[in-house]
Amino acid sequence: MGRSRFLEVEVTEGAIRVRRGGRVLTITPAAPPPDAGEAPDFIIHLDDIETWDAPDNDVAIEVAELQLILRAVEEECERHGLSVEFE
Repeated sequence: MGRSRFLEVEVTEGAIRVRRGGRVLTITPAAPPPDAGEAPDFIIHLDDIETWDAPDNDVAIEVAELQLILRAVEEECERHGLSVEFE
């Protein structure tokens, strides 16, 4: 079992929510450019993922934890037949 299994990921119409313990991270994906041919369903800007949501917004997301989050998001998107790209 991968470490990403310790995270809960929920894909909604406007956001991706990640839960770990009592903390929540809301990721708002960018829309693909209108002229993009084979654009992914979600584009996530890594620079936007720095801290957890309030009240834990003073807790930085470390690189190792970010890697777990990204893998969990990828796995959840795959389960739904969606594609995701990280920039």
